[in-house]
Amino acid sequence: MSAKVFETQEVQDLLKSAANVDGDGGNVRFKQIVHRLLSDLFKAVDDLDITPDEIWAGVNYLNKLGQDGEAALLAAGLGLEKYLDIRMDAEDKAIGLAGGTPRTIEGPLYVSGAPLRDGMTKMDINPDEDAGPLVIRGTVTDVDGKPVANAVVECWHANSKGFYSHFDPTGAQSDFNLRGAVKTGADGQYEFRTLMPVGYGCPPHGSTQQLLNALARHGNRPAHVHFFVSSDDHRKLTTQFNIEGDPLIWDDFAYATREELIPPVTEKTGGAALGLKDDAYKDIEFNFVLTPLVQGKDNQVVHRLRAAAAA
Repeated sequence: MSAKVFETQEVQDLLKSAANVDGDGGNVRFKQIVHRLLSDLFKAVDDLDITPDEIWAGVNYLNKLGQDGEAALLAAGLGLEKYLDIRMDAEDKAIGLAGGTPRTIEGPLYVSGAPLRDGMTKMDINPDEDAGPLVIRGTVTDVDGKPVANAVVECWHANSKGFYSHFDPTGAQSDFNLRGAVKTGADGQYEFRTLMPVGYGCPPHGSTQQLLNALARHGNRPAHVHFFVSSDDHRKLTTQFNIEGDPLIWDDFAYATREELIPPVTEKTGGAALGLKDDAYKDIEFNFVLTPLVQGKDNQVVHRLRAAAAA
C-alpha cells in the first residue's frame, strides 16, 4: 500500500481523540506522551508501509512479552536503559557535575530487602562447587576523597549457572543468595564475601531472545556484579562492574560495559581465615565515588517497579 495518510486531518483528529488531548480530566503529561508515541507509530506505519500482518504480529509479540515478564529485560537489550544513562551523563556534563563513579544500567533482577550488615557481609548462602570464593571490597568516598560514613552499599549477582536468586528457574537458590547490603563506618569501607559469578543469557525460548534472533543478535552478558550505593547527603549511584577477562566484556547485549568499570582481579590466599570455602580466593577492590546532591535533591533516583522480599 503506497498511500500516505498520516498528514490528513482525519488521522490527526484520530490521534488527538485517542490521547484525549483536548478533553477534560486525566493526566496532562500522560496525554502528551501517549499522543507523541502514537503519532510516531502511525507515521512509521506510513513511512515504512508496515502491513496489517506485521502490525498484528507486533501486537501478538507484546502479549507474549507481557506473559513472559520480560519487558525490563527487553528494555536493556534494545539499548533503552543505556540511552537513559547517556541522557543522565549529558545532564551531569551540562551542569558541570563530574568526578563520580560512572553509572550504568540497573537491569531487571534487583530484589530489595537483603539484610543490612555493618561493614561486611557474607553473601553465599548456598554452596556452589563450580564457583570459587571472591572478596569484593573498597571504600565509599565523596568527590573530594573524603570517606562517606553510613553509606549503604547493596550488591547482587548471578551464580555459576548464570541464575539470580528469586529468579532461578531451577529453584535451587535460597532467598537472598548472592545478595547483600552493608553500611559503611567512619572509614567508608565495605566488603562482600561471595562466590565468583558468570554471565547469563536471555531465556532461550523467551520473547526477548525471539526478537534478538530476528535481529541476528545474541542475548548474552559478561560476568558482572551489580551495586546500588546510597547516602543521605549524596546522589544514589546505580552501577555494576564486569569481571576482568570475560570474553563478552565488549559484546554485552545490554550495553552496560564502561572502561572505568572493569577492575583488576587479583589472586590471594588466607581465605580460610575469612570464612571462605577455600584458602585461595579472588579479590576485587572497587572504590565508589559519590556525587553531591543537585540543589539539595537527588536527581538520579529512578522510580520503577522492583521485586521485594523479606529476609
